Amino acid sequence: MTPPTHPSRRTVVTALGAAGFVALPAWPSTAHAAGGPVLDTHPATEPSGTHVRDVGGTNVVFRYGVVLPAFDGWRTHEPTREYLSLDRRWRFRFDPRNQGLGESWQSPDLDDRAWGLVDVPSAWDLLDTPGFGSQTAPFGKGTAFADGYAWYRTVVDVPASWRARHVRIAFLAAGYSAEVWLDGVHLGKHEGANSPFALPVGGALRPGTRQTLAVRVFRRASYTDYTATTPQPVTDDHEIPYKPVDYWPYAGLTRSAWIEAVPRVTLAKLLVAGANGRLETRAIVENHGDSDFDGWLTLDPGRESGARPAVVPARIAARSAGVVRVSVGVPRAPRWSPAAPHTLTARATLTARRPSGPRVDTFSTRYGIRELTIDDAQLRLNGKPLFLKGLNWHEETAAHGRAMTPAEYDRELGHITAVGANFIRNCVYNRHPYVYDWADEHGVLVMDDIDTMWLNTAQEKLQTERYGLARALALTMAWNQHNHPSVILWCLQNESETDPDGAPVYRAWLADMKAAVKAVDLTARPVTWASNTSNDPAFDLADVIGFNEYFGYFYGKDADLGPTLDAVHAKYPGKPILITENGTWSVAGTHGPDTTEGTEEWQAARFTAHWTQVAERSEFVAGFTYWVLKDYKQRAGYNQSYNGISVMGLLTFAEERPKLVHEAFRKAVNPRS
Repeated sequence: MTPPTHPSRRTVVTALGAAGFVALPAWPSTAHAAGGPVLDTHPATEPSGTHVRDVGGTNVVFRYGVVLPAFDGWRTHEPTREYLSLDRRWRFRFDPRNQGLGESWQSPDLDDRAWGLVDVPSAWDLLDTPGFGSQTAPFGKGTAFADGYAWYRTVVDVPASWRARHVRIAFLAAGYSAEVWLDGVHLGKHEGANSPFALPVGGALRPGTRQTLAVRVFRRASYTDYTATTPQPVTDDHEIPYKPVDYWPYAGLTRSAWIEAVPRVTLAKLLVAGANGRLETRAIVENHGDSDFDGWLTLDPGRESGARPAVVPARIAARSAGVVRVSVGVPRAPRWSPAAPHTLTARATLTARRPSGPRVDTFSTRYGIRELTIDDAQLRLNGKPLFLKGLNWHEETAAHGRAMTPAEYDRELGHITAVGANFIRNCVYNRHPYVYDWADEHGVLVMDDIDTMWLNTAQEKLQTERYGLARALALTMAWNQHNHPSVILWCLQNESETDPDGAPVYRAWLADMKAAVKAVDLTARPVTWASNTSNDPAFDLADVIGFNEYFGYFYGKDADLGPTLDAVHAKYPGKPILITENGTWSVAGTHGPDTTEGTEEWQAARFTAHWTQVAERSEFVAGFTYWVLKDYKQRAGYNQSYNGISVMGLLTFAEERPKLVHEAFRKAVNPRS
């Protein structure tokens, strides 16, 4: 059997009312994006207009001219709000020649009865690709390789009661980018395959009527020809990632979508930080009405908190956003930890005129009380050293790609706890909100990542100085996942290029993204990244030093890891070190000596050799993250003899069958089991 090829993975209550507010910024009409079937066009800067504003001393993320709202509507329906699910079967048509705009496919008058049908959520890759999860199926065939534009259309009956509402359309993901129209009115464009977005509907809404919603989704081709002997990559300097990478870029509306009608004075977001017996809360309130709002906010920190609700004034000018700050002691609230993952629910209620007056809006969020610190080169949780026994994982199944069902999430994530891991790295993109909730409830620690993988310095410079998509992804990651106690690390990039002479471009890019997450994170979580070298010229900027290492596989010897860790510690003695990746491969069922590459025995032995060197240095090494939980699909030009499946997992891709390294990992991380 020919061994697979792999890319180098380097290549007392203190209560304060709103201290200030800012006017909601005007959001101009967005021009239609044009482009061919291979490359999309880009505006001067990231199209969602993502930016931070200081609102009464709190940094708030804005997008499309409004506060970036919470996306809890996928699972929690507030009694003051109305929801219309868009998880249904939509009309669907590929647009390989990019003719849809010219032919007004966004128009409500278009006859789309001849179009096909597709489920939302789903990945169009699985629409018609037989054998997608098989290692023996032919590579390069089916809708898995349909690139460029595709259109989605559905009709919605808009309730007449929405006339006095602020309405937005929320999507948990659209890969890679999406433009949205309502009855032919362009609402906006989003870029970034794995981050949620919400578009305000504004004047396009016609309550009491049936309206047409159209979405045009774009995916750049990875190669000009997927089956060529020497495939030519397709790149776009503005996109992230800008070139082919080694995971599958699933296309379409891959996660849930819905329309949400909220009061004109509404709680857009709750930021909470629970530590040291106190709960610090920032309630971000939007006033979309023409009159100033003068009311009250009641914050209930939850039954287990040992605290009574706090009531504070909330005054928000018309057409503005404000922040209501509440600090309350929660002396009896249990701490969150992996051994005891206690979560609480904080609920904010806005009332008009007086605390017991008419209820205007409500919003709740889950949180945990925990203290995360760095001390003497150790990562500590609630004062105790953490040792991270981790796994990288890709969010996909053979049956549904990245449009996973709750049952699939439970099964996939269950593998992580079954093997004894206490840590997952969301390589290299944000996950469905289900994952963060699951981690909170099961006591699994999380490092969250964004799509900034394998950038070269030209793209780093473009993102920092002009386009700003990398910064937007970092901001929205920290904003969206802020309240989750399981999330302990922000990861800024994976294996991107460094420039010479002190790496000024690389350092500026990392500093820009670090400043973004630090600006909005009240909990000051540590920042790291997955460097391609143990000699990264920007490690002084990191709170935790993270690097990927493949000693004994891509370079050097297994035994080189220990001395390398010692050298990094000597250079940065106060910083914890985290192995963000290490692994090798095996073809399931291939057995032989542990010196023979590609056998299950070889893969298991390589893991054990690296784990041992890390575990011996736990006084300054924060942990080890294996690459990878499960074999995964690759769309780039390698492993084509295995239908694009990388076989580096503890488990096989479709069957999720364990290899020998699975048992080696379980025994290593649980030596007493």
